[in-house]
Amino acid sequence: MRVLVVEDEPYMAQALQAGLRQEAIAADVALDGEQALERIAVHDYDAVVLDRDIPGVHGDDVCAVLVRDHPGTRVLMLTAAARLRDKVDGFSLGADDYLTKPFALEELVVRLRALARRPAAAVGPVLWVGDLRLDPYRREAHRGTRPLRLPRKQFAVLELLMRADGAVVTAETLLEKVWDEHADPFTSAPRVAVSHLRKALGDPDPLVTVPGVGYRLTAPGRER
Repeated sequence: MRVLVVEDEPYMAQALQAGLRQEAIAADVALDGEQALERIAVHDYDAVVLDRDIPGVHGDDVCAVLVRDHPGTRVLMLTAAARLRDKVDGFSLGADDYLTKPFALEELVVRLRALARRPAAAVGPVLWVGDLRLDPYRREAHRGTRPLRLPRKQFAVLELLMRADGAVVTAETLLEKVWDEHADPFTSAPRVAVSHLRKALGDPDPLVTVPGVGYRLTAPGRER
């Protein structure tokens, strides 16, 4: 999952970015509305954590651009205003969720995970593929009864492959969704992460490499 944090307080923005990364969520930061629009135009974000009162282009206007041009990106608004009228205004702009400052990082993570479960077809909170089980909320993964001790990037790669429901996920998509904007576009990091993940998953190997394209996940026993 890849998220853009739009927050004009640098300390707050960096703290949120660090906290989200600890939860295997790739996070970029924009400190004002102009930066937010620049990043949104370049990257395909799953969600934007949007402070409503930001300098430059107002958060309401950033939200309007997201709703108009990026309907697949979820918007979670942040604000210091707790009045019902402010919340109604936020939702009327097209925001998917609303969180009032101060808030706990754990609540933000849970809300983002919930937003990620709102594609056209409903996706359950716990993912299953064959004997693979992944719980994004608890940061737990199992192969049968065996717990998988996965570093954050490998966990995020596995989650993305499981959500693809057997479809091929390109290396470019892995880089876009799991790493942040500072990643070298020519890096071998996705290939290396998949290689380590394959070792962690063990036999029978559920990962299929599609030469020149990417990777897909199959349930053991299915035709590959």
